[in-house]
Parts: sequence; C-alpha cells; structure tokens
Amino acid sequence: MHSVLHDKLREDAERLSEALEHMSKLFLAPKEQKSLRSFATPEVAELLRVSDGYLRKAHFDDRIPEVEQGANNKRLYTAENIIEIRHILAQNAKDPLQFLPGRRPGDKLQIWSTVNFKGGSSKTTTTISLGMRLAMRGYRVLLLDSDPQASLTTFFGYQPEIDFRKGGTLYDAIRYNDGDSVRVPIVDVLKKTYFPNLDIVPGGIMLSEFETETPMALSRGEQPVFFNRIRDSLRQVEDDYDIVLIDCPPQLGYLTMSAVCASTSLLMTIIPERVDLASASQFLTMASGVLEVLHTNGGIGAYDNFAYLLTRFDTAISTQQDLSEWMRELLGDSVIKTPFVKSSAVSEAGLSQKTIFEVDLSAVKNRKTYERALESVIGFSNDIEIMIQKSWGRGVSNET
Repeated sequence: MHSVLHDKLREDAERLSEALEHMSKLFLAPKEQKSLRSFATPEVAELLRVSDGYLRKAHFDDRIPEVEQGANNKRLYTAENIIEIRHILAQNAKDPLQFLPGRRPGDKLQIWSTVNFKGGSSKTTTTISLGMRLAMRGYRVLLLDSDPQASLTTFFGYQPEIDFRKGGTLYDAIRYNDGDSVRVPIVDVLKKTYFPNLDIVPGGIMLSEFETETPMALSRGEQPVFFNRIRDSLRQVEDDYDIVLIDCPPQLGYLTMSAVCASTSLLMTIIPERVDLASASQFLTMASGVLEVLHTNGGIGAYDNFAYLLTRFDTAISTQQDLSEWMRELLGDSVIKTPFVKSSAVSEAGLSQKTIFEVDLSAVKNRKTYERALESVIGFSNDIEIMIQKSWGRGVSNET
C-alpha cells in the first residue's frame, strides 16, 4: 500500500508514459517519417471539383504533369501532386476559386473553435478530420490544440508528455510573463506536419497552468488579458492561413474563453442523446452569461456562425433519429445538415492515430463501412466549407 497518493500517481504516470512510448514505436512511424497515402483519380477529381474525364484529358493534353502509376496502370497522386495541379489548372480557369478557394484580399481569417462541455463527443476527431479535408480541398489550415490533454497533437505522432516536456506548445505563446519565462511568438511553437497545407500548434499538460495563473494575472492587471491572448498570437500568422481550427478542452475555462474570443465561428459537437442534450443546454446557459460579461468588456464581437454538429450518430437507434429531427426543428439551420456518423471505421483508424482520410484502402476489411464513414466526414466538411465561403461573401459548389 502506498503511503501517499502522489507517489502512486507518479509511478502510474511513469508506467503509462513508458507504455505509450512503446506503443507508438509499434504502431507509428517516427514523426519525421510519417507520411500521407496516395490518392486515386476519382478521389483527386472530387477534391479538385472536376470530373474523372476532365482530369484524364488534362493529362492527355499535357496540361498537367504525369504522376506515378500503380496497379493496373492506375494513376496515384501524392498530396504534393494535387497542390501542383491545383495551381496549374487555376492559371487558365474561368473561375480560379474552383481550384484555389482560399482567402482573397479583404477576406478575414476564418477561425473556428470546436466546443463542448463534456468529453466523448468527438470534438478532436471532428476538428482533425475537418482540418485534413479542408487542406486537401485547397485551403491553408492551421490546427491549434488548446486542450491540456493534447489528443489532437498525438494524431500527428507526437507524445506531448515526452516531446514537449520542456516547452514548445501553445502555452508558451499565451503564457504570462514570470521572471525569465516569457511568452514567445506563436511561430516559435508552430509545427509543419506531414500533411501538406496543414500546420499545428501543439497542446500539452502545461496549458493547465494557464487556468491557474489567469486569476493572479487578472488581479495584477497584466496585459493582454486572458481573452485576448490566443487572438493576439494568431494575428502574428494571420497572412499565412485561410482557416484556423481550435480544439478546445471539454470545459468552459479560461482556455476555452480565450479561444472563443479569438473565433469568427463556433462549432458545437453534440451526441443526439438525452443526457448529452441536457449537458449542451447547461453549457449554453453558462456560456451565454460568461460571454455577455466578455462582450461588455470588449472581449467578444459578432460571429459569422454558431453551428451544431451531430456526432456519434447511430442511424440504427430510433431515439437518436427522433432527437436529431427534434433538434433540427428546434434550432433550424444552425444544425449542420450532414451528421458525423458513429462508425467502426473511424474508431479503428483512431487506434493507430489516423483519420478516415489516412487509412490504407488495401487494408480496409469492410469497404462499405469505410465508404459510409468517409461519406459522412466529407458531407459535414462540405457543409462547413459552404459556411466558410459564405462568410467571405461567395458561394461554393461541391458538385464535380
């Protein structure tokens, strides 16, 4: 029996850390070598918003470079190939936005925070899946992990408790000054990923210090105040991205409020179950009061969107179907049209720290399950893409 609790917790933490490191070596390539799979012609055509025939003819006419060929002489495109082809096709396109849909002069940086009062609502999986989809669609995307648990960060092969033990996370960019320890520019902690067009600001356990340090900083009047810290940091890289996605911790603390105040839109993930809807109601009630105070003090302004995404949606459960319809009647267009379905394909991908987009298709056992999950993620991502384009004052077609 342990004499003190902290010794027990320290020993268990060390055991778990060692086991996680071993697991990473078994299931993951080193982060410097982790790579993205290649994509087939139908996938690339959909990403470019063209038909398969258009893409094949562009190759035949030598308008775009040839790519690697796999089995049966089928073309395989890397993410870098897709980016190169985007820029080539945009040069002579009637509508360059079809291929390069990102910001134009005058368009504001789109900052979306994913929020929920409780864990388990697929916040992180939603954020990273949406980020990867938007990156593949031609946007420059920055993921920001503001959760001390840093689940988003681990998707990229990092072990935050080991790799960022001495710093290198969002905390360093928003922390309060303390002697020789001062906050750093966000570019100092920003990481390029193996996924083109997609960068990340890692999270880590030190972010929990922000929660405990903020009351003291408020009492001594340190500037900028907490709700401006993420917003001010992002201004340093505003010109480098079209979209920033922030994965918030499952609570309404100072980190979440700082992310909310930096955002142009909010995405709330909700499982269509009674207990989750009750929790969502409590979150909204509490958030409305807190945000009213922040608004009064200049911390929060107008929003482009506050959207709800139904997650872990099981079409086989009638009560979920009923509750989803009830929510749509109650909240209208605020509920995103396409739900994020519950799927073993998503869960199995997550076990090896991958999203549905990274799965090796040759290893897929149940193709129908995979395709259904992929259709769901593409669907809600397209719905959000349309909302982003509308925020820039233009529409977007998801038809090829």
